[in-house]
Amino acid sequence: MADGTRSLRGGSPASSPVLGGRGRSVVVAAAGGSSLPGHGFRRVTLTKPTFCHYCTDFIWGLAGYQCEVCNFMSHEKCLKNVKIPCSCIAPSLVRVPVAHCFGSPGHYKKKFCTVCRKSLDSPAFRCEVCELHVHTDCILFACSDCRQCHQDGHQDHDTYHHHWREGNLSSSARCEVCKKTCGSSEVLSGMRCEWCGILAHAACYIVVTPECTFGRLRNMILPPSCVQLFSRNFSKLHCFRISENLQTETDEDDDVDGSTQGSAKDTQISTDSSKQNFSKQTLKIFDGNDAVKRNQFRLISVPRIAKNEEVVEAALRAYYINDDQQEYELQTFTQQALLSDDVINRNNGAEDSNLGSVFRESIPEAWIIRAKPKDEEVVRIYPAWLKVGMAYVSLRVSKDSTTQTVIKEVLPLLGRQTECLQNFKLVEVLMGSKQVQRMILDNRELILNRLKDIRKTSIRQMNQTRFYIVENSKSIVRVNLFVSGLPPQLSPEEYTNILKDELAIKTNVVSVSHVYQAQGAVVLEISCFSEAERIYMLVKDTTVNDKPLNAVVIPEVMASKMPQNCCPLLVFVNPKSGGLKGRDLLYSFRKLLNPHQVFELTNGGPLPGLHMFSKVPSFRVLVCGGDGTVGWVLGALEEIRHKLVCAEPSVAILPLGTGNDLGRVLRWGAGYSGEDPYSILVSVDEADDVLMDRWTILLDADEPAEGAMNGVAEPEPPKIVQMNNYCGLGIDAELSLDFHHAREEEPGKFNSSWGSGADLWGSESDNRFEKPRIDDGLLEVVGVTGVVHMGQVQGGFRSGIRIAQGSYFRVTLLKPIPVQVDGEPWIQAPGQIIISAAGPKVRMLKKSKQKQKKTGSLREMRVDSTSGSEGGR
Repeated sequence: MADGTRSLRGGSPASSPVLGGRGRSVVVAAAGGSSLPGHGFRRVTLTKPTFCHYCTDFIWGLAGYQCEVCNFMSHEKCLKNVKIPCSCIAPSLVRVPVAHCFGSPGHYKKKFCTVCRKSLDSPAFRCEVCELHVHTDCILFACSDCRQCHQDGHQDHDTYHHHWREGNLSSSARCEVCKKTCGSSEVLSGMRCEWCGILAHAACYIVVTPECTFGRLRNMILPPSCVQLFSRNFSKLHCFRISENLQTETDEDDDVDGSTQGSAKDTQISTDSSKQNFSKQTLKIFDGNDAVKRNQFRLISVPRIAKNEEVVEAALRAYYINDDQQEYELQTFTQQALLSDDVINRNNGAEDSNLGSVFRESIPEAWIIRAKPKDEEVVRIYPAWLKVGMAYVSLRVSKDSTTQTVIKEVLPLLGRQTECLQNFKLVEVLMGSKQVQRMILDNRELILNRLKDIRKTSIRQMNQTRFYIVENSKSIVRVNLFVSGLPPQLSPEEYTNILKDELAIKTNVVSVSHVYQAQGAVVLEISCFSEAERIYMLVKDTTVNDKPLNAVVIPEVMASKMPQNCCPLLVFVNPKSGGLKGRDLLYSFRKLLNPHQVFELTNGGPLPGLHMFSKVPSFRVLVCGGDGTVGWVLGALEEIRHKLVCAEPSVAILPLGTGNDLGRVLRWGAGYSGEDPYSILVSVDEADDVLMDRWTILLDADEPAEGAMNGVAEPEPPKIVQMNNYCGLGIDAELSLDFHHAREEEPGKFNSSWGSGADLWGSESDNRFEKPRIDDGLLEVVGVTGVVHMGQVQGGFRSGIRIAQGSYFRVTLLKPIPVQVDGEPWIQAPGQIIISAAGPKVRMLKKSKQKQKKTGSLREMRVDSTSGSEGGR
């Protein structure tokens, strides 16, 4: 330690138990056992306003206590009460390793890194599933403690505990236990359950009942225990169907990832300090062969007169290692060694150990920190699901200890001494923040040599490595891929032949389990991880009949395990609607619900989500988008209704588009303007069921399409579209078409249209017509005389011209004319348009407990009186 400081270092559950003598030592730890948080506090002089990370109060005076590893800052009076573990021992406290789902780096104001606890001033990463935020250079040290949103084939339990995440709460957050403020905008503090959303102080959350009931939204959440996904070989982005091009955008110069060469923050700090104090020196520290090959280093700043052990301690802190510094040593590397694949020790070990200072006449370019060899040590063996209530078994291993001998010694401690050794295996698990990797160890593997190899590769990885004893099981691998973009109306055999030709699928491990002929889509059931990954990656670059294919990883919902009152919400979001507001909603809904129940419509459309929920006995749907998006989802729902166990799910709307007329009628408002997503979900849960008419429009052109050469082209084939709100012909549709083209070029600048909320029918009583309703089976026909009339309608000064009201209409077009249906415009050739009721009514959700705005019925067919078309009943 430097002069003028005093250390207060706590114990760590990650540290090895005291061996004491040469005898065999076995320690069994209970899962709920208490432990110290492992911080290394030192007294520091404060030079700027500072807040305590424990109580969030201002630290008065010039002195505070700071952890040398994770930067946890505390009052002296608060030290004894600190319960939040240090980042160096956090990996050892993870219950079930689950990798995070990081997208592209972005800017997150007023957020703090969960590893180093500093503010996110530069581009940083955010997990798209939980509330974890982390610097780009800290991502390698983040724990794989994301939410467990599905079963992965080797776990089976129905009880869930709170998934606590520290900090980044609003300053107005209230503790559930003491009812006082627990949030802060100044430091990383406070705790939040990522499932039920309960908030608490760091000192209060430990008294909360461990079991989580998923809170207010429990009936809307798809329970993780009911979802099964064999996710090995797939990244989290693939598992949750997250498009990388929809991640938070950042500047072009911010080309950063988790493999940055050192820390930009550390570099700046070291540069500034060296200018002020020439007694300090900055060193590059590598933590193993892998870091040397990748040129990934950490920078430390130490006094020029620092002893060897002081530099080792600083290096361990830089890599968030809390082990005894006596077990490690430094080795020097030249630039030539850094570029070489053969990493060797350039120094004599005995000479290094006798050095009083790491600095002599010449300063090496870089250093590598190594673990000293051991003749024996203690390892932790985690029992997976073999014994409930036990976290791990600590066992001493020697040079002769093999995988088989470890299994033999551990089984009696788990009460399985009568079991056959061949029924168990030892699995090495690397808990990386982005991916959890598993490897089955050979029965003859020497455990001590395996530990030596891991530490030689990376001491950081050693800190994130566990050993599990697992019972052999004959679990069947079943990966489901939803493949769309195929030619429609083919037989299962024809689809299989296409996949053989284009993807070279292996029929012994790949089968077509479901076929959606009308949509040109199939579901592949694959019993091999590598084959599933190969097909998924190959589909991205494959086209059939000049149409690109698309593949989506689909989990299996085990309907038999669904709770009785559970009615999960299937969420569809169109990220392109409403000025790209859907991007933020995608993240919010993934965080509040199970991300497996949130689907991005630009990635395969609504069919993958409806297929996933096909066996769910009762569910609701939330569509986030404009009128066109709602029609898209309702159309897909109508097409596969007969394949759903819940044939008539109710549909709610979160208006994101430009018209949003249906959203107004159903009280969901004119459009999303930043409301709390949690409140939106509560409103959906409390909404009322109503029925709504849908209409079929047959467009039958009797002349060749415009632009046909010499008129020899055949007429366009009849086209059938579904209508939920309105159909417009003439000047109304022409304006919509121009607006649509402009929006395609600049989507962020166009988030309204002329008719949004316009009451074309009017509220005046009329003895000729009935009062419009959304479920009366009648369609209203109105007309406008021109742009001026349209403006008067929009301003509320006039209504449209009432023409007719009925259930069947035929319109004859005498020339090409713009047409729009639910805000989707195009040019229609001359011919016939037939509009009629479309089968059964659909169930919609109408927002309750609010006064209905004066919108009237917006299910009109708007007809321009100057268009030259004729209308009749």
